[in-house]
Amino acid sequence: MISRRQLWALVALTLMWRINWPMMKLSLREITPLYFRALTMSGGALWLYFFYRRRGIDMTPRGEQWRSVVTLGLPNMLGWHTVSILGVKELASGRAAILGFTMPIWTVLISVVLLGERLTGRVALAALAVALAIGLLISDEFTTLAGHPLGVLWMEFAALLWAIGTLMMRRARLTLPVEALTVWMMTLASVCLWALAAMLEPVPTLHLRAETWASLAYGVLINYGFAQIIWFGLARGLPPATSAMSLMAVPMIGTLSAPLLLGEWPRWQDFVAMAFVMAAIAAVLLPHRLAVRTGATTWQPTPGRRS
Repeated sequence: MISRRQLWALVALTLMWRINWPMMKLSLREITPLYFRALTMSGGALWLYFFYRRRGIDMTPRGEQWRSVVTLGLPNMLGWHTVSILGVKELASGRAAILGFTMPIWTVLISVVLLGERLTGRVALAALAVALAIGLLISDEFTTLAGHPLGVLWMEFAALLWAIGTLMMRRARLTLPVEALTVWMMTLASVCLWALAAMLEPVPTLHLRAETWASLAYGVLINYGFAQIIWFGLARGLPPATSAMSLMAVPMIGTLSAPLLLGEWPRWQDFVAMAFVMAAIAAVLLPHRLAVRTGATTWQPTPGRRS
């Protein structure tokens, strides 16, 4: 049972992360994807570094701890954040959110195929639901006059990278505080993103609309700032079922908030795909007492979040 304070913090956190999807899309109307990620992530990393240092957390990796920063940062930060922003650029923000948060299902499937975990009825049901959702959105992107099927593939590749990173995080033996690990993974990814942006994209102009500056500030202060601070405060004591329900809200809120912020109206395919994905996430995340008892293991979110 969670406290009232935890409940309100979780509600605020869910809204912050989910609204970030249309906010990212708003920025991408004037800023190229890699420069957007480089700007917001480096600003967020700097923000968090000084916040946690003032709180007395040891923020300096030593020796072998740097290896953890690099190996875990490549899929979890650089991989997910680079590839997903390319998908957001191509797709409606709600559709990108639906596809990106198929990650828990990929995590379970990789565990079954490569790590020898048992295939259960719940996992098979989740895989079928995700396949139907992806197939529905891909077919719609191919048949729409201005469709972007490549965006669907970008988002699924991003979800796969996040799944790999999550499994690596679960198996890592960490001695570095998770707050410091996250900040340095963000810093490493930011350096790579600045280099990639300089090579592949034109330098952005500073003559941006007010809403674009607002969306950039949201990315730095809210998505990479306050949201991470709240999450670290909740992560260690949050029940798995509550984490699961929070994650399941991502596609729904991301899709429903897009018309208000961007004027992107979901198609019927988005709502059907959203239902499939939420059902799949429920099958693999919710504890046995909240789902059909078929013997499946549940996925536990790791500290730190993506959007």
